[in-house]
Amino acid sequence: MAKFVMLATLTDEGRKTIMENPGRIKEVNKEVEAMGTKILAQYAVLGPYDFVNILEAPSNEAISRVAVSLGARGTLQTMTMAAMDVDTFIGSLKK
Repeated sequence: MAKFVMLATLTDEGRKTIMENPGRIKEVNKEVEAMGTKILAQYAVLGPYDFVNILEAPSNEAISRVAVSLGARGTLQTMTMAAMDVDTFIGSLKK
């Protein structure tokens, strides 16, 4: 399965939602996994993004579906990037 880094920024509505119900974060994680992805790691961060998520998904199409579905809710915006481990990257340069 492919790995992806998803950076998420909460909207005003998203900040309001998690202030009222911080457990909503874990509920959304279950919904994301129900869409066929696996959350490998998740971090709340300071700076221009609020969360960094490391995900595994079967395809670009699958992760795109997750990103669009989450964004359509109006509570966050995402930036998603395909990722590969360094050894795979190095191997690809040797071929």
